[in-house]
Amino acid sequence: MKNILVIGGTGQIGSELIMKLRSIYGNSNVVCGYIPSAAPTGELLESGPAEIVDITKPTLIDAVVRKYDVDTIYNLAAILSAVAEMKPQLAWAIGVDGLFNTLEVARERGCAVFTPSSIGSFGKSTPHIKTPQDTIQRPDTMYGVTKVSGELLSDYYAKRFGVDTRSVRFPGLISYTTPPGGGTTDYAVDIYYSAVKGEKFKCPLKPGTFMDMMYMPDALRAAVEIMEADPTRLKHRNSFNIASMSFDPEIIYNKLKEHVPGFEMEYDLDPLRQQIADSWPDSLDDTCAREEWDWKPEYDLEAMTKDMLLNLRKKLLVTA
Repeated sequence: MKNILVIGGTGQIGSELIMKLRSIYGNSNVVCGYIPSAAPTGELLESGPAEIVDITKPTLIDAVVRKYDVDTIYNLAAILSAVAEMKPQLAWAIGVDGLFNTLEVARERGCAVFTPSSIGSFGKSTPHIKTPQDTIQRPDTMYGVTKVSGELLSDYYAKRFGVDTRSVRFPGLISYTTPPGGGTTDYAVDIYYSAVKGEKFKCPLKPGTFMDMMYMPDALRAAVEIMEADPTRLKHRNSFNIASMSFDPEIIYNKLKEHVPGFEMEYDLDPLRQQIADSWPDSLDDTCAREEWDWKPEYDLEAMTKDMLLNLRKKLLVTA
């Protein structure tokens, strides 16, 4: 990768990924693509180029690709799971039609494309424990439907047109940098904020709801490493299971109590989020990612919890 465009550059993943990419490839070589309603600010704006890129408008994508001689596109534009159930038409327009626009530009301009998939691409009929790399994918949500469609469309462009498409299936992502944005797994971010603020946490999911989770630094590393991987080793492309840790609300609550003894949690179930969570895997088997491009997470629940609390206290100006 030499010149990179990140579409959805001000989102939860994009805002952090851009800064990591700029630290590796140079500030001027990574373009933050954004929509006017979510314009970049601060370091994200000041450290490198930024351009309006609406994924529903292929001419805008093409113009930026040509202007900066882009060779790699990170397509992070998406509507998250719970929000997508409320706005299914928009979720499809961005998640599938937008990907099609991106792939067409990539085909014409010779770009590689990364488009993340998700644990949401699986459904109730999928094995839920150590979900295999290759298995049935019949999601019950529009978010999941767009992710499966994206995997298939990306594979099609790789096989039919030779576009270098690659992807990982992200678990729930936990970060102290950007606030949660409507995902089913976002409770695992909110709970840290409540612990640091000294507030009682209201958990929207019931005990025993296991889901795969990952700390953002590992997720960012995966997004870079898959695109740098030797293509001759890749038996899969779209999309690799990657895993780090799996827990339910009780486990993360008890872990936090080890560090914040007075922390309290009660259950206030959200039926929609619970329904979505119940259809997703408890844990993923990431053997193929480990074998084909040497994937390995660096954070477990303990290491993540220490780092999250440390950085949130700094961010929120709270003393331990």
